[in-house]
Amino acid sequence: MISPRQRNVIRQRVHTRIRAKMAGTAERPRLNVYRSLNHIYTQLIDDANGVTLASASSKGKKGEEAKSGGNVEAARLVGKLIAERGVEKGIKKVVFDRGGYLYHGRIKALADAAREAGLDF
Repeated sequence: MISPRQRNVIRQRVHTRIRAKMAGTAERPRLNVYRSLNHIYTQLIDDANGVTLASASSKGKKGEEAKSGGNVEAARLVGKLIAERGVEKGIKKVVFDRGGYLYHGRIKALADAAREAGLDF
């Protein structure tokens, strides 16, 4: 059985491999996802200038947050929120960076919600 620490090392190695092949620009930023046990975080990043253009997480202000940040419903809310913040800044096209996580569960729910709310990837 793989320990959680070892699993994270493997995920980071996969993420490094993915990042070597993709980069965000001002016209098409990178939609980065980080998934912890209790929350999910996203950022729209312009790698050319090293700037975060927008961010959203399940640890939002009171009223914006889900009952729990570690479930699929919270991931949907975060996906919708990051898409809205991106569209406000004139961002329609992004490069999706799954962060080394499998495209399944919370990551898939976030991506689908972001697509429905107006982001193209």
